[in-house]
Amino acid sequence: MSKDDQASKDDPLFKSLIEQLKTLKTENMYESDFFLTWDKTEDELKSVWLMADILRHLRTKNISTKIFNSGLGISIFRDNSTRTRFSFVSACNLLGLAVQDLEEKKSQIAHGETVRETATMVSFMADVIGIRDDMYIGKGHKYQKEVSEAVTQGYKEGVLEQKPTLVNLQCDIDHPTQSMADALHIIHKLVGGVNNISQLRGKKIAMTWAYSPSYGKPLSVPQGVIGLLTRFGMEVCLAHPEGYEVMDDVVKLAKENAEKSGGKFTVTHDMKEAFKDADIVYPKSWAPFKAMEERTDLYGKGDFKGIEELEKRLLKQNAEHKDWTASEDMMKLTKEGKGLYLHCLPADISGVSCKEGEVDASVFDRFREDLYKEASYKPYIIAAMIYLAKIKEPVKGLEKIMKEDIKRKTEI
Repeated sequence: MSKDDQASKDDPLFKSLIEQLKTLKTENMYESDFFLTWDKTEDELKSVWLMADILRHLRTKNISTKIFNSGLGISIFRDNSTRTRFSFVSACNLLGLAVQDLEEKKSQIAHGETVRETATMVSFMADVIGIRDDMYIGKGHKYQKEVSEAVTQGYKEGVLEQKPTLVNLQCDIDHPTQSMADALHIIHKLVGGVNNISQLRGKKIAMTWAYSPSYGKPLSVPQGVIGLLTRFGMEVCLAHPEGYEVMDDVVKLAKENAEKSGGKFTVTHDMKEAFKDADIVYPKSWAPFKAMEERTDLYGKGDFKGIEELEKRLLKQNAEHKDWTASEDMMKLTKEGKGLYLHCLPADISGVSCKEGEVDASVFDRFREDLYKEASYKPYIIAAMIYLAKIKEPVKGLEKIMKEDIKRKTEI
C-alpha cells in the first residue's frame, strides 16, 4: 500500500469526498472563468461544493493547501464589501496567493485609462482577478467580461505569462460565490452532504423581498438564488410586492430550470404564501429592476438631483411594505414552524440595526450561529473555484497535498 493510499485510508472523509469528485466531469473548469452559475454544468457546480468541503477538511486537519508559492490575486471592488472582500483574501491566502486591491480612485483609471490597459497592467504576475461590480444594470457583468477578454488577449499575445482566472464576486446579474455558499449550507443542513444532493428535490425555499429602510440594494442575490436552486428539483418561490420585479431573463431561466429538473418555480406577491410550509426562507431586500435601470441612466447622465429624487421615491415605496419582514409569526408558517432562515448579511434587524427592518431580532438571534456558518462557506467556495481553474487534474493535486502532509502551522 502506497503512502498516498494509506493517508486516504486513515482519513475516510477525505477518501469519500475524493471518490465523489472522481465521478464528475471537471475538465472544462480548467483555465476557465466563473461568471454565472448557469454557465456551469451540474457536475461543475457539484465539483465546486466538493472541493470546498475538501479544502475545509484539510485545513481542519492542519494540512497546507498552498498550490502556489508566489503569485497575486487582484481584487476590484466597485461597491462596499466586508464578507466577500475578506472571503476573497482568505481564499487566495489558503492557496498561497498574496492579494492586491486595485483602488480605482488612486489609479490611472481616474485619468481615462482603458479597461484593456488596466486589466493587462495589473495582471503581470496575477493568477486570479476577483471583481464586484453590482450597482449598475447592464454594466457589471459587461465590465467583468471586458476584463477577462483583455487578459486573455494579453496572454495570447505573450504579454502575460499566464491568463488570470476571473471570479465574479458579484455583478448586476448574479452573485455566484454567495448563492453557492448558501446552497452548500443548505446541502449540509438539510441533506447531510453533496452525495445526498438529490434529496433536495421537492424541498421548498422562499426567496422573498423584505422591508429595509435603505435604498438601492442589488438584485443579484435573489437572482442568484432562483437561478441556481431551481436546477436541483427544489420548489422555489420568489415573493415580492408588486413593483419589485427582478430581471425578466432570470425569471425565465428559473422557470426553464425548474421544468428541466422536475422542480417548481412560482412567483407571488404574498409573503405568507411564500413562507407557508417552506423548508427554507430567505427574506432579503432589493431594489426594483426598473428603478435600478433608472438609477443607472441617471448616473450615466450625471443627474444627481434626479438620483436624490429617485431615492426619496423608493424609500417612500419601501415604507408601504413594512409588514414584509421575517417576524416570529411569519416563521410559524414555515414547515412545522422549523424553517431554516437564511441571509447573506448584514441584515437589517428590527430594533437593533434599525427601527424596522428585514427580520425580528429574536428570529435573527435564534439563527445567528447558522447564519455565521452559512457565511463561513464563502472563502472555501471561492478557493474551490480558483483551484479547479488552475489545477488540470484536481484529484491528483489533492492526493499530492494529502501525501506530502505539509503542516499549515507548527505543532509543538
